[in-house]
Amino acid sequence: MPPSDVLRAVIADDEPLARRRLRSLLEEDGGVQVVAECANGLEALAAVGQHEPDVVFLDVQMPGATGIEVLEAMAPGSAGAVVLVTAFDEYAVAAFEHHALDYVLKPVDEDRFRATLGRVRERLRERRAASLSADALRQLALAAGPAGGSPYLSRLLIRSTQKVTVVDLAEVDWIEAEGDYLRLHTPGRSYLYRGTIGALEERVDPAEFIRIHRSTIVRLARIRELEPGFHGDHTVTLTTGDRLRLSRTYRARLQDALGDRV
Repeated sequence: MPPSDVLRAVIADDEPLARRRLRSLLEEDGGVQVVAECANGLEALAAVGQHEPDVVFLDVQMPGATGIEVLEAMAPGSAGAVVLVTAFDEYAVAAFEHHALDYVLKPVDEDRFRATLGRVRERLRERRAASLSADALRQLALAAGPAGGSPYLSRLLIRSTQKVTVVDLAEVDWIEAEGDYLRLHTPGRSYLYRGTIGALEERVDPAEFIRIHRSTIVRLARIRELEPGFHGDHTVTLTTGDRLRLSRTYRARLQDALGDRV
């Protein structure tokens, strides 16, 4: 088993024979390193603070502090999982109320103990996955922010129930409003982004994008033709072949951007 997959464990029990039994079972597993053995609750608290182990096996009845008291006193996140070890199943409810992952009864059954270790590993995998997901989202959020000191957006995050997609604004040809969403048109496909066209207009580079209608923003470099229509409106044809409406309300803006009259 790779070292990164080896569980680091603390054993806390005031009975030497009980500690020996737990250590023996952990050694049989082959994927656990016992970093500390403790004979009372105070030693257990100190060992958890020092080693921040993946798993702690806590006897319920110990001098100095009981297993439940150790659980209550432990700093949040100081151990990946806690398993209570007790001769009395009446402590099961208390174990779960204090967020212990599991409890095992003395004398410790080998099969039951293997099942507990399986639960510990599953809990740690879930935590690592959640941590990686949170880190990835933070990195994506940074990636979506202004780049190179520019005050304008260079990317947008498109969230769905299954994933987050990063869309580079340099690939967007034009944008249209669809209710509470915006549809981003890129070569070959489009994306739905939650937001308003007015808010996005303020965050994109006006040297790159221009609003031509109350519901449409286009990339200036994609404009190929302009055809006059009725009542001062025009039809804008993009290099992609899309034909969009330029309303007279936004005609002056486009004229300024193109440097000539429309």
